[in-house]
Amino acid sequence: MNYPVTAEHVLATVQGTWWSRRRRRDDVPHLPPGAVYVFRVGGNYRAYPEGMVFDPSHPDVLDASSVSLVDTRARLVEVERTLPSVSEADNFTVRASFTCQVTDPAVIARHGVVDVAVPLRAYLLGDGDLPRVSAGHRVEEVNAVRTEVSHRMTAYSAIVPPRISGMSVGFVSAEVHTSDDLRDWEQRLRDERRSQELQKGQRDFETQDVLRVAELLSQGSDTADAVGIVRKEIDVIDAAARIHRIAEEESVRRHQAETSKRAHAQARETAETQMRRDMLLTLLRQMGGSEYVDYHQVLEQVLRETGGQASSGLATAPDIGRMVESGPVRPDHQVAGRGGPRDPQSGFVRDEDDLVD
Repeated sequence: MNYPVTAEHVLATVQGTWWSRRRRRDDVPHLPPGAVYVFRVGGNYRAYPEGMVFDPSHPDVLDASSVSLVDTRARLVEVERTLPSVSEADNFTVRASFTCQVTDPAVIARHGVVDVAVPLRAYLLGDGDLPRVSAGHRVEEVNAVRTEVSHRMTAYSAIVPPRISGMSVGFVSAEVHTSDDLRDWEQRLRDERRSQELQKGQRDFETQDVLRVAELLSQGSDTADAVGIVRKEIDVIDAAARIHRIAEEESVRRHQAETSKRAHAQARETAETQMRRDMLLTLLRQMGGSEYVDYHQVLEQVLRETGGQASSGLATAPDIGRMVESGPVRPDHQVAGRGGPRDPQSGFVRDEDDLVD
């Protein structure tokens, strides 16, 4: 960097003319803002008075052999130094900041301080104990090194302040950085962590949306339609038409279910009736092959099987009772003529044909 001396120029000798004894110099470079002229006159360096309008016929200007442009504004200058770590493959970089401002432009021009970072870097390298601060740390422990380096530089600058002739210099701060490779690695890790956190946040938001939508749907389609109408995602007329259509479909399904239920009950009742009829017919067939029939016992069994109700195609219980009780007892010779005599001891008939006159 070109600071504080921004430029240096050699000046030619100014010769006078026979028609004019007043001489003027026209090869002086343009002066930038914040800078002053320092002319070398003989073996001396003389600063042109600051704030005065430049006069090309000024004696110092005419007699000068060179001119230096010196920046007198305050600047913040940074210099760096490499510090070792535990690993020989990794180093720390210390970046120290100093405030600088020219107090004597002539002295600065005499010393030719073109780049103030050079003496400041030499000052930073002059602290021989600074490498010991970082030598016991790994490169990942950069935060601890920053603290120790800052304390060391503060103490060092207080005991041995930086000095540059013609300039005021003050120590500001010291920063510690790692190598570019490690910094790139840490940046990739940081970006990956941020990406994962972003994805996790998105999944959490999606889960919350799913739960909220599920809760709305559990409250019924009317609530879901209301939400869609509020968000202007569903038209009111379409929602009303869909609700009406759903109601009609539900009514049809309910009617079909009731019809199916009645048909099933009717079919079950018919099947039970047919089963009872078949059971009674089977019982009567079994009775027809028996030699002695106790019709009272038959009646009780029929009533027990039918639940006390008459079956279709059969006589009712009172008719059967009358059929058993009515009619005189036939003589043995009459009974024998139709199907066999009556058993005189038990009173049972041997054939059911004897019941018919």
